[in-house]
Amino acid sequence: MKIRLFTVTLASLLLTGTASTLAIAQTAADPIESYCATLSEDDHHASDGYELRDAAAIIRQDRANYHQFGVRDPGDENDSTFSSKANRARLEQMLKRGSMDRSVRNAIVNGTPDVCIDVYRNYINVTLM
Repeated sequence: MKIRLFTVTLASLLLTGTASTLAIAQTAADPIESYCATLSEDDHHASDGYELRDAAAIIRQDRANYHQFGVRDPGDENDSTFSSKANRARLEQMLKRGSMDRSVRNAIVNGTPDVCIDVYRNYINVTLM
């Protein structure tokens, strides 16, 4: 009886430990935060006026406009990650590690789309809304 109880208890502990590990691994794949934004004509120009022709630079300018300059479009949502100038400087590298379809890139460079951005620790994923 004692041996059987010990076996059942040990099996329960092992299963519980495995479930906890699985739950941690599952949440590690979740974004830190997500936000959506309208990438307007204002976002297609750097602070000193020159035209931006790179999707990552346009997204970065959108966040600078939102957080630093107070230039906000009706579709812009707040985020905490890119409120920091240092994190905005990392945005291009984060996008290189993440994903954005060519059609999304073209829409950003050639238009004023609404996009959604999932922010992870070292990368971002960009999709059209």
